[in-house]
Amino acid sequence: MLKIAIQKSGRLHDDSIKILKEAGIYIDNGKDQLKTTSRNFPLEVLYLRNGDIPQYLRDGVVDIAILGENLLVEKGEDLKIVEKLGFSKCRVSVAVPKENDFNSLQDLEGKKIATSYPNTVKNFLAEKGINAELHKISGSVEIAPNIGLADAIVDIVSSGSTLFKNNLKEVEQILKSEAVLAVSPQISAEANQILDKLLFRIQSVLKARTSKYVLLNAPKDKLDKIIEILPGMKSPTVLPLAKEGWSSLHSVINEETFWDVIDELKTNGAEGILICPIEKMVL
Repeated sequence: MLKIAIQKSGRLHDDSIKILKEAGIYIDNGKDQLKTTSRNFPLEVLYLRNGDIPQYLRDGVVDIAILGENLLVEKGEDLKIVEKLGFSKCRVSVAVPKENDFNSLQDLEGKKIATSYPNTVKNFLAEKGINAELHKISGSVEIAPNIGLADAIVDIVSSGSTLFKNNLKEVEQILKSEAVLAVSPQISAEANQILDKLLFRIQSVLKARTSKYVLLNAPKDKLDKIIEILPGMKSPTVLPLAKEGWSSLHSVINEETFWDVIDELKTNGAEGILICPIEKMVL
């Protein structure tokens, strides 16, 4: 049995359950249940408080965990990341009141900074040669400048709307973060074998999320150029059409370059382009 820790509640919880479901792992859990098992995969799920998860990994209470990369930087730099999961993306940034002038990080010299990430901020300031007074706050960090507790804050930023509502502006990014799958240094050989199977499924889901299946028609005298544009996983599938001198091509496009590739295909004679989502991609 492989034991996985998932955030009990909050922004990571729903997406963690979703990726497991997309990997074909179904979890039955009732309201307020803190431990459950999958009905079709040797996986035991523990719903834990986010800040406690790194220590549970370190102690071997759980074998793996889905958590924010920012939390590992703060509390678990010794823990190994085995896969970046691509969701719950955010950044840890410095913010100050909107009315304050801010020219460089040196403006933080001697100032008070409120944060839920004291180790991250301490290391960052030391690297930049800045001396500041840190105030550790467990929640609602954004209010600190408004009540005179701090001159600046360091906190998670996603859209920036929370900063805006609290009359703050983002002035410096410390690090980028996303959900990751981390592993315990004490994981057993048996659990590690199950982890390999889980990773295979998750990687198939992640690859599918960033890829699109494309079908198109092209005249045979344009095939060589279009095949250059559409290498696919190895090479495109080319099938003859009933219409003389035409072929159908099937391939995969990476979502990051999707529109550029489509524009190039059209320019080089592709017609009837059909784009389909991919549910899983096994390489």
